[in-house]
Amino acid sequence: MADSKKIFIIEDDADVLSIMVKHLEHEGYEVITAVDGMEGLKKLETETYDLVITDIVMPYVSGVGVVSAIKEKKPHIPVIAITGYGKEPEAAAMEKKADLVLAKPVRMSLLKDHIETLLTRTKKEKTP
Repeated sequence: MADSKKIFIIEDDADVLSIMVKHLEHEGYEVITAVDGMEGLKKLETETYDLVITDIVMPYVSGVGVVSAIKEKKPHIPVIAITGYGKEPEAAAMEKKADLVLAKPVRMSLLKDHIETLLTRTKKEKTP
């Protein structure tokens, strides 16, 4: 079980978002969503999350901008960036310090494994 960790997903594709929410809630995670980078940044200002998953190519504020803002203001939060647009956005996201970049379509079992790994790593880093 996921121990009620709060995952924030920023994704503009409603179908992809729905699939991720369904699977992660089934795993026991609390899932909060935003449909674009601007909404995502607003929610990041007012809420605390254990992990963020963001699409890279989105309207208003790109995922690269979201990753940059998270790592500047809350660097302890692990970030998974997802993309369906090949290597160029991937390189930009990595440059901004995303913890992991995955290509769409993302296998839910693989995403779950990566989430567990990043949350475990973050927990170990916080433990003295």
